[in-house]
Amino acid sequence: MPPSKPVVGLAGGIGSGKSEVGRILASLGAAVISSDQLNRQELENTEVKDTLARWWGPRVLADDGSVDRAVVSEIIFADETQKSRLEALTHPRIAQRRQRLMEQYSHDSGVPLIVIDSPLLFETHLDRLCDRIIFVESDRAIRLERVRASRGWSADELDRREKMQQPLEFKRARADHVCTNNSDVGALRQQVKAIFSRIVSGTGFSVQDAG
Repeated sequence: MPPSKPVVGLAGGIGSGKSEVGRILASLGAAVISSDQLNRQELENTEVKDTLARWWGPRVLADDGSVDRAVVSEIIFADETQKSRLEALTHPRIAQRRQRLMEQYSHDSGVPLIVIDSPLLFETHLDRLCDRIIFVESDRAIRLERVRASRGWSADELDRREKMQQPLEFKRARADHVCTNNSDVGALRQQVKAIFSRIVSGTGFSVQDAG
């Protein structure tokens, strides 16, 4: 059964701050479904861990028995075949988790809005589940500074990762709302609150809300 309330997808470049927008929406009462969080949960599943260890050896498991995500990332970003192999294993399982959450939230009277936060919103066609798309815009220099600080990435690494996704112009053109996240969290919150209000009130159809 499709959700009886608006479903919103978050899009933007790597390091743009989609998760921060998700946190703001959550503080306003939205239910945020994070694909990264669902993926982490799947990587802790015993069946998945056993499969990865069988494919790639014990190096994919940390000393505490959890999946070493850094090793997995190194493997899949060096070999497209292995990336596809992992996605074939985890994506259907993640989709089941997402569907269960969407059904749960759709019947929760305290949830006005369901948000899908996925770095591959368009690439995995999750945009088809969404009534609205919010594009989070951020200057490249600022995004690079963020991923250097949080992930230790170089400019070349950021470029390499982004080439695996749809171009930013593609994502922005398909967005119903745009908010800017360059530095001021307070300003970002005001933009997101305005977009949230328009969507839940039913007046936010095809409006570009450039920050």
